[in-house]
Amino acid sequence: MLRTMEFEHILVARTGDFATVTMNRPQRRNALSLEHMRELIAAFRDLGDSDALGIVLAGNGPVFSAGHDFAAVAGADLSEVRALLLTCTELMTLMQQVPQPVVARVHGLATAAGCQLVATADLAVASEDAGFAAPGGKGGWFCHTPMVAIARNVGRKRAMELALSGDVIDAATALDWGLVNRVVPADRLDEAVLDLLRRTTRGSAESKGIGKQALYAQIDLDQQKAYAYAVEVMASTSQLPDAQEGIRAFLEKRAPHWRHAGREAEPSRS
Repeated sequence: MLRTMEFEHILVARTGDFATVTMNRPQRRNALSLEHMRELIAAFRDLGDSDALGIVLAGNGPVFSAGHDFAAVAGADLSEVRALLLTCTELMTLMQQVPQPVVARVHGLATAAGCQLVATADLAVASEDAGFAAPGGKGGWFCHTPMVAIARNVGRKRAMELALSGDVIDAATALDWGLVNRVVPADRLDEAVLDLLRRTTRGSAESKGIGKQALYAQIDLDQQKAYAYAVEVMASTSQLPDAQEGIRAFLEKRAPHWRHAGREAEPSRS
C-alpha cells in the first residue's frame, strides 16, 4: 500500500485502485524546480512499489506545467544545471519504469519540460484548451532534453518544427501528431482520464507491468533485435501464474481470476 508522505510541492492521493500525483506550484505555473522534481521522483518510486493499478499526473492552477524553473537556472553554474537536468532525466526514466500505466491529465499549457512530462507519460488526455510547446527554439536556451521525449512521440519533421519555431500547437494538433491519446472538453477531462485508466488497467497487473517495460526496451531496437528480445520475454512470461490462468480461463470459457484483482475507482484530484 502507499505510504503516507508529506510534500511541499506536490499532492498525492489514492482512491481505490488509482493514485493521482498533482503538481502543486500554481504560483510558479508548476515549474520544475530541483526540489519539485525530487518530490515527484519520491512519489513515483513509492507508487511504483505499491498495489495501485494506475497513476494520474496532473497539475493545479491555470497550466499543467511551464517546464524548468528559470529562477533555479539563472546564475547557476555548469555543475548545478547538469544536476538539475540529470534529476529531470531520472524522473522521466522512472515514469516509464514503474509498472503502472501513467496518464498525464493535461490542461492549459504544457511547455518545455512540462511538454516532456506529457511525452514521457505512457498515455495522455488533454482538454481542448491545452497547448504544447518547446519554446527554447525562439529563446536562448534550446529544449535539448525535452526533445528526447517529444521527438519519440511525434517524429522528426514535426519535432524539428516544434523545436525550431518554439510555437505552441493546440490540442487538436497534438492529437494528430501523436503527442496525446484523447482531446475532450474541459468539463469531461476527469471522465476521459478515468475511462482510459479503467480500460488500460483491466486484466493482469503483473503481465501489464512487464509488458510496459518490455515495450519501452524494444521499441528503439532494430526489428531483428526487437523480435529476439520480445520472443524471450513472451516465452518467459508464459510461465507466470496469471498467464496460465488467462489461458485456462479462455479455454474453459470462464472469467479469469487474477492474482491482483482491482476495484474500479475514480482518480482523486486534490
